[in-house]
Amino acid sequence: MNTYRPAWWLPGAHLQTLWGKFGRRQARRATRIERIDTPDGDFLDLHHTDAPENAPLLVLLHGLEGSIGSHYVQALLSEASRRAWHATVLIFRSCGAELNRARRFYHSGETSDLDLALEHLLGANPSSNIVLAGVSLGGNVLLKYLGEKGSAVSKRIKGAAAVSVPFDLSRAARHIDLGFSRVYRRSFIRSLRRKAVAKLESFPDLASRSSIDAATTMVEFDNSFTAPVHGFRDADEYYEKSSSIRWLERIRINTLLLNAVDDPFLPRQVLDDVRAIARHNPALTLEFPAGGGHVGFVSGRNPLRPVYYLEERVGQFLASQLQLD
Repeated sequence: MNTYRPAWWLPGAHLQTLWGKFGRRQARRATRIERIDTPDGDFLDLHHTDAPENAPLLVLLHGLEGSIGSHYVQALLSEASRRAWHATVLIFRSCGAELNRARRFYHSGETSDLDLALEHLLGANPSSNIVLAGVSLGGNVLLKYLGEKGSAVSKRIKGAAAVSVPFDLSRAARHIDLGFSRVYRRSFIRSLRRKAVAKLESFPDLASRSSIDAATTMVEFDNSFTAPVHGFRDADEYYEKSSSIRWLERIRINTLLLNAVDDPFLPRQVLDDVRAIARHNPALTLEFPAGGGHVGFVSGRNPLRPVYYLEERVGQFLASQLQLD
């Protein structure tokens, strides 16, 4: 049962959204970095924390322009440690300490790197069952992967949780152009443009520098860079083929979907569509509280003692799936 109640001292979606980045204080957990090679001559960085040999393994996917330092990544690593689980964070291409080598980056529908990482982790941890969690863009990637795999998902993967997912990328990309949400959009565009320009130094034919410089919205950036670099005709084709909402009906492992209705990155009508799909898929557990913002879900009566529902609920749900084994 959903027991989340938004903190009274963080009223509204935007304060909930911004608190984790600007208000939360938490120690950064030490990780062991492993680099694995990809078939196209690139690399993936995996950040590991360790636990007893037979402990479960939590595999975590971060959001758009996230990193090992993202507040929700650190929170979920702490939750894994509290439960004596191993944890691994897959760092998407270009989101680590150095730019990746290949012509491509990462994007919201790219699942081959997750598939490669999971195959590696299943082999490297033969005595551990695995649970998965994805946040924002990482949640979209996770759900699309699970839908693509369907019943072919490894039997050692026991459950999944996806938080603040932008299920419909087209509607999400346009929604972030509205009102205060444009603040988030500008931050993303600055970071993405910086990486795209750096990539052009190695691959000057990759995209148009003038189009990248001129992009001020997510749709414009995806039209000028994300789509052509990754083989899509335009942003609309990229959104259509990469949106996880198209794959939800095919998911066959128990999966928690935790999204706030007031998420400033997503129109609430999308969640109505997700509810309609989930009614026909018993593998999906939906929690769509009215408040919580984007990757917020802060509660607690005392501002000096905030309660963070996100990691608590994800940990509880995934632990319940491990107990079903």
